[in-house]
Amino acid sequence: MTGEIASAPPRVRRVVAALLLVATIAAGLLVHGLLPDTPATDIAGDALYAVAAYLAVVLVAPRLPPPAAGAIAASWCVAVELFQLTGLPLSWGAQLSPVMLLLGTVFDARDLLVYVAAIALATAVDALLRISSRPR
Repeated sequence: MTGEIASAPPRVRRVVAALLLVATIAAGLLVHGLLPDTPATDIAGDALYAVAAYLAVVLVAPRLPPPAAGAIAASWCVAVELFQLTGLPLSWGAQLSPVMLLLGTVFDARDLLVYVAAIALATAVDALLRISSRPR
């Protein structure tokens, strides 16, 4: 995303977010489906999930400033991770596997750290692109 896109009209910002979201989901599915299950691929998948959450917020609300989009995305990710403590996502995922991709399966505190770090990075990049594109 270039500086011009970051401060672009909401329609353009929404289209760019949608394209980046599709690419992020594709990367996440590739990590999940093609690579061996290791701590590194787990972290990569978590980071891609968090970035996808950030992009989904921008897609839905392109006028939101990056810190607000980041806060909403982080809240979603943390809520989903905490919801895993109930055991419901694991149970539901056993019956319908795509649910596991959206809600995960079991709680892992490391995931919380990865989510927050990835969203902080996405938020910072988005904010820096907006600042660098402002007229001087």
